[in-house]
Amino acid sequence: MSYNSYQNYQQGGRIHKQPYHQRESGSNFSQNLDHQLASQDKKQAFRRTVDHGNNMARWFIEKSLGINTRHQQPIGVVRPESSYLIDLLPSLAYSSSFNLDRRNNKNNMGALDLDTKLVHLSSNKVKHSINTVKWTPEGRRLLVASHSGEFTLWNGMTFNFETIMQAHESPILTMQYSNNDEWLLSGDQNGTVKYWQPNFNNVNNITAHSNGVRDIAFSPNDSKFLTCGDDSMLKIWNFSNGQEERTLTGHNWEVKSADWHPDLGLIVSGSKDNLVKLWDPRASQCIATLHGFKHTVNTTRFQPCGTKRLLASVSRDRSCRVFDLTTMKDMLVIRDSETDLSCCAWHPHHASMLTTAAFNGSINHYLLNSYIADSNESIPKKVNTNITNETGSVEAVHRIPYAHERAIHALEFHPMGHLLCSAGSDKTARFWSRARPNDPMAWKDAVYTDDKVGAWYYTLNNNVNAVMEDV
Repeated sequence: MSYNSYQNYQQGGRIHKQPYHQRESGSNFSQNLDHQLASQDKKQAFRRTVDHGNNMARWFIEKSLGINTRHQQPIGVVRPESSYLIDLLPSLAYSSSFNLDRRNNKNNMGALDLDTKLVHLSSNKVKHSINTVKWTPEGRRLLVASHSGEFTLWNGMTFNFETIMQAHESPILTMQYSNNDEWLLSGDQNGTVKYWQPNFNNVNNITAHSNGVRDIAFSPNDSKFLTCGDDSMLKIWNFSNGQEERTLTGHNWEVKSADWHPDLGLIVSGSKDNLVKLWDPRASQCIATLHGFKHTVNTTRFQPCGTKRLLASVSRDRSCRVFDLTTMKDMLVIRDSETDLSCCAWHPHHASMLTTAAFNGSINHYLLNSYIADSNESIPKKVNTNITNETGSVEAVHRIPYAHERAIHALEFHPMGHLLCSAGSDKTARFWSRARPNDPMAWKDAVYTDDKVGAWYYTLNNNVNAVMEDV
């Protein structure tokens, strides 16, 4: 038996390949082994999870038992004590469609559903600016599209990294899932639009614009889709064969955003020429032009729930305008930001909740039904102290001043409404949830105090249901 075979036999079949200097010193080897074991322990750190399963199950059980079927949960049920966490129901339970006991609650239940707590920060090893994010239709994963043309998938509950793939050869500027959740379209800076199946199998590519594709929207029945780009045009495409059907011309500069109404035959677009236009997709004609903004219109979005008769737009003139489609007038003008606004998002279940993001990395949440119009004579003036009657505006119900280090390019609510994801120029995607009862550090995070010492995001509370000591 050779010497090496004998050593292998003595060590129970385990062969230790060590550098020469470690063979000479057993103490160095033991120190190296202790270091390896310590690093393995660090990798087994507890993964933070936002549990939305228990409160959803509790809500269905209460409904099956006849509890909270006709009347909504009163606001006072959830109190700032950790044992009341079990009474925090899912977002759908607080939506206006279930608000059958308004006289009891008196106020908007969306106040309990503000996503204000930073849960997790996700970033790739090779960092790139993020232009758009989308939750997968079932809400299990978050799809992040970066400036490098890559798709990155993150787990929607534990926020683990799952996979990454090279989807485009140029920066991805927009993505959109179809209404039937069976297709994904993505557009890049070269003007290419790609068709993707849910398993990310690329089945078709079309050249939609001569320059970058800024936004994509599906028609209500998914038979057509809309694209807008830097060539100042909007185009309507047949989804099945990828052929262009109509071209909407009228903007004089880059078209930054577009949306297709879920019920009405209506298209909206916002451009760098400061204009917001409403289009009839059947006649390819502009039916209205809104001249309220004084700078580039970055985002325009129809209201996805409730009456679906509101249109929100944000611009680089530091204002957000909420347009009423029934009266064809601006219902509300929000001038509440210290810098230019970059994007906005409606909550999927609260028809009056609107969230805006700015170029300085801040996020503001608004409840639009806290605004009372001056034209209603039956309501006394200045009932709500948050209203500035001179400007017809409303103040934010919650602010996150340092949500990101740089400009925010994307806001996306989880389909269930309990999570909000934001991403932008600081090359990170951040997850936000509702603050838990009895969390004294809820408003002492770095996103509120700007106290970012070292790798501050690694000191986040690993379990959002845990109560942190107030030091």
